[in-house]
Amino acid sequence: MSLTRRQVTSAAVAAVPLAGRSGKEARTLYIAGDSTAAQKYADAAPETGWGMALPFFLHKDLTVANHAVNGRSSKSFVDEGRLDAVLAVIRPGDLLVVQFGHNDEKATDPTRYTEPWTSYQRYLRLYLDGARSRGARPVLATSVERRRFGPDGTAQPTHGDYPAAMRALAEAERVPLLDLQALSLALWQRLGAEGTKTYFNWTATEQDNTHFNPPGALAVARLVARELLRTRVLARRDVRRLDEDVPASWITWPDAPAS
Repeated sequence: MSLTRRQVTSAAVAAVPLAGRSGKEARTLYIAGDSTAAQKYADAAPETGWGMALPFFLHKDLTVANHAVNGRSSKSFVDEGRLDAVLAVIRPGDLLVVQFGHNDEKATDPTRYTEPWTSYQRYLRLYLDGARSRGARPVLATSVERRRFGPDGTAQPTHGDYPAAMRALAEAERVPLLDLQALSLALWQRLGAEGTKTYFNWTATEQDNTHFNPPGALAVARLVARELLRTRVLARRDVRRLDEDVPASWITWPDAPAS
C-alpha cells in the first residue's frame, strides 16, 4: 500500500535529525517501531515515545531518525511502504533498530496480526535483509513491557511468545538483540505497582498502562543506550549521560505536521 501525502509528511517530520550530522564518522540510527517508540506531538502530551528521549543518551554526531508510528506492527509497517521509505535513505554504516510486537499480537486485525514463530519472524527478516543489503547494521529490540501487576505485586509479562520468537531469530541471524522486554519488566518490578504510575501516561483523565510519560521514556531510552553499548553496537564514545540525571523538561512536543 502506498503512502499518502500526510503519511509521507508525518514520517519526514518524525525523522528530522535530532542531532547534527558532521564528519566522516557521522551516522544515523533509524528506529522502525510502534507507538511506544514513536514521536508524539503537542496534542498527545504528556505521552512520550522512548525514541524522543534516545538522543539525550547518544553523542551529537549520531543522528536519530525516528520512523516509529502509532499502531503499526512488523507487517503493517511493511505493507504501508514505511520500511521502503527507510531503506530508500539508509546508508552504509547506519543502524536500524527494529521494535515490534505490541500490535502484531492483535489477532482480530488481519492488517496487523502476525504469528510469533512464522509470519512475525518472516516480516522481521525483511528488515534485517533490507538493512544488510544497504550496508547498514540491523538491531532487534523486544517489545518494552506494559504496566501490569498480579495480585501479589509481581510485574507480569504481556507479550506471549513474541519476545522469545525475536530472541530466537536474533540468535539464528546473529543480529544484536536489545532485550527491552526483560529489562523493562525487571525495572517495573523494582519500581512496583505504584511507582510505575509515574513512568506511564497516567493523568487526571487517562490511565494508560502501555505508553510512557517523559520520565518513563527517558528510563527506557537509557536502557536502549546501555544495551547498544553492552552489545557493542555502539562504542563508549557514542553514548553519554548513562549514569546522569536527564531532566524531564528536556522533552518537548512539536506541533503535528499539517495534513
